[in-house]
Amino acid sequence: MNPGDINLRQVLEQAQLMQQQFVNAQQELSEAKVEGTAGGGLVVATVSGGGDLLELKISPKVIDAENPEETAETIADLVIAAVRDATRAAAELQQEKLGPLTQGLGGAFGGAFPGV
Repeated sequence: MNPGDINLRQVLEQAQLMQQQFVNAQQELSEAKVEGTAGGGLVVATVSGGGDLLELKISPKVIDAENPEETAETIADLVIAAVRDATRAAAELQQEKLGPLTQGLGGAFGGAFPGV
């Protein structure tokens, strides 16, 4: 056995370990739920760790029956803000779970996977 075989075996073992960690992190993300809010909690958006919108709650307090046009605009603005807040939180969770793994992939293979 030559010395190159040992290094290759170690690299392959490391790659398999990282792949399993990556799969585990992806599973955690798919099961995770994060919330974003707007208007002091008048609108609450829930997204998955992958960023998919799962639920949207709008408080009846935001509805002004006497001014439906303004109410519709206000609700639209609050929904956009809540969804943005939730997707930002999901992106932070993704970075927390996957960031160290993807950085490790680039370093483990001498940068062979840029942008991963």
